[in-house]
Amino acid sequence: MSTPTIQATASATGTVTRLLQRQILPLDRDSDVLALYVDPEDARLDADKYEVGGNASAKALNNAAIRQSTSTGRALHPDQIESRTALRVKSGDRLSFGTYFNAFPASYWRRWTVVTSVALTVTVRGSGATVIVYKSMARGNSQRVDAAETTTSERSSFTFDLTLKPFVDGGWYWYDVVAGDEDVVVESAEWTAEVPADRADHGTVDVAITTMNRPDFCAELLAQIGEDETLRPYLDTVMVMEQGTDKVSGSPVFARAQEALGETLRVIEQGNLGGSGGYARGQLESVRKGTATYTLMMDDDVVCEPEGIVRAVTFGDLARRPTIVGGHMFNIYSRSRLHSFGEIVQPWRFWWQSAPDTHTDWDFAGRNLRSARWLHKRIDVDFNGWFMCLVPRVVLDEVGLSLPLFIKWDDSEFGLRAKKAGFPTVTFPGAAVWHVPWTDKNDALDWQAYFHHRNRLVAALLHSVYPKGGRMIRESLNHQIAHLVSMQYSTAELRLLAMEDVLAGPRGLHDMLPTRLAEVNALRKQFTDAQLQVDPDAFPPVRRSKPPRKGRDTSEIPGRLSTLVSAGLQPLRQLKKPRQLAEEHPEAEIRAMDAKWYRLGTLDSAIVSMNDGTSAAFYRRDPEKFRDLVKRTVEIHERYRREWPRLAQEYRAALGEITSPESWERTFEPWTDETTPQRTDD
Repeated sequence: MSTPTIQATASATGTVTRLLQRQILPLDRDSDVLALYVDPEDARLDADKYEVGGNASAKALNNAAIRQSTSTGRALHPDQIESRTALRVKSGDRLSFGTYFNAFPASYWRRWTVVTSVALTVTVRGSGATVIVYKSMARGNSQRVDAAETTTSERSSFTFDLTLKPFVDGGWYWYDVVAGDEDVVVESAEWTAEVPADRADHGTVDVAITTMNRPDFCAELLAQIGEDETLRPYLDTVMVMEQGTDKVSGSPVFARAQEALGETLRVIEQGNLGGSGGYARGQLESVRKGTATYTLMMDDDVVCEPEGIVRAVTFGDLARRPTIVGGHMFNIYSRSRLHSFGEIVQPWRFWWQSAPDTHTDWDFAGRNLRSARWLHKRIDVDFNGWFMCLVPRVVLDEVGLSLPLFIKWDDSEFGLRAKKAGFPTVTFPGAAVWHVPWTDKNDALDWQAYFHHRNRLVAALLHSVYPKGGRMIRESLNHQIAHLVSMQYSTAELRLLAMEDVLAGPRGLHDMLPTRLAEVNALRKQFTDAQLQVDPDAFPPVRRSKPPRKGRDTSEIPGRLSTLVSAGLQPLRQLKKPRQLAEEHPEAEIRAMDAKWYRLGTLDSAIVSMNDGTSAAFYRRDPEKFRDLVKRTVEIHERYRREWPRLAQEYRAALGEITSPESWERTFEPWTDETTPQRTDD
């Protein structure tokens, strides 16, 4: 395996030369991800002359045009990949390295690091080859910067000196290679920079992986990390927080991972404390040990690009101030699709979302980096998901560890907390993992609904800049009514429980961590809408006492006026007695994608499938239960309106204590080994 030729070279000027990024190719020659590494397509920026703006219809048209594929179907053969860093370009072909993993994200380096200029060194073998360097600006328009041509069949290296000065708002550098009358091998390309001598040494990282009953997935990830020769010098400790009963050590792949990682690997067994409890344990161990520069949170069910970890560490090393460096998430089932280019917490709604003027589920195989103008703007974020997130240890020392939230909002709350303390988060292009996409789940309906709602409220109480959380209370009420008219009584009950627990104050968060999941599941099982069946024949057949009025198809999305009318009338309809037969027979079978409140609200019962496609539940309308839940819903939301200022003050005052290492140590006591390493002074 090829390794970087330049790590840190001393200079007579009091600076050192550091490798920032190198050309890489897929580890397994996977054709599904080739578009992220090398691009045979022509850049067609003329296909993307659109601006986001105007009314809703104009935006819809613009978004459709922006997403339209420009691919011609031209593809590379995996055999053209000669090594991790070398690619063969066939005679007469032109290939671009203006791709997600091989273009240089100049604007991010310009904004967040001490780097002011870079040198690109490209090494090729073959006569008549041309190397052309390009740059883009924030609007996506590209410019040719420089070019060089080989005159011999022997190895030739070209170095291009490139300034970062014009990249304030966005822009990338990249290079294309054009082969002449014979094949050309692009052996390597390296982006280097002169940096202050005190930045010569690269940092090290404690990798913290929380796992529960995914032994093979987790073991494969460990092996992937351990077997990468380039990554190995950056690893301090790889910690697996084992919280399941089907343990990673039982996987057939674990022996391979153990051999690759050796003494670097540490498996820590504890009870199921959720993602926040697992990551907090890794953070605590890293802080107490005190030997690594960074702690890297990473999910157990991802496939990573090991080079991305090296790049994240390098970026963190050269950042102007301690900076959280996050990776992007690609779809593990459609590997050229990017989930989101960066995420924020919208302050008025206090809800996470993609950053403005970005596009989710972006397919780089259909629209490459060079043809999509929006990808050339620098995207600033509030937080990064902990599926891959590098946190400097000094940030953990300063702001504390994760909140004890079990799952949901722990990563976003931490990002907001760090930002308030002066530590930014950068979602860094070129650092990424492949993960199961959120779109294949509906965690707002199952047991996770409790944690979603409770933790969002906690985060808003801690960080909302608006009185009474902005739109938070009103939106909570709207969502609650939507669940009730949809006959999702278990979800409504869990959301009320979440609100009651928040009112009880922050001191109980640690105490509830080991037990709340079991209690939530026990409560949920009392409701028929949460009793899932895998066998379709487990439900009675669909029957109705009378057909829908005029045979109307209620699956159509209503217009704005119809939606407003329906929102006003549906709660009143819930008070009526259900139609004959509805208690024993479902009135319809509803696909998960169609299970919206405005459709379910017209029915008295239904079989509703789950988003993962594995099961379904029998929903039944219950007027008495509806009345009780509505009464309690109105009462608790009115209480939040009255008590928000007091609650916010209480949670903010307790934040330092409940995220402290000492508080987490008490929570971990039942599973703490007395020989846990203690922190050593640097």
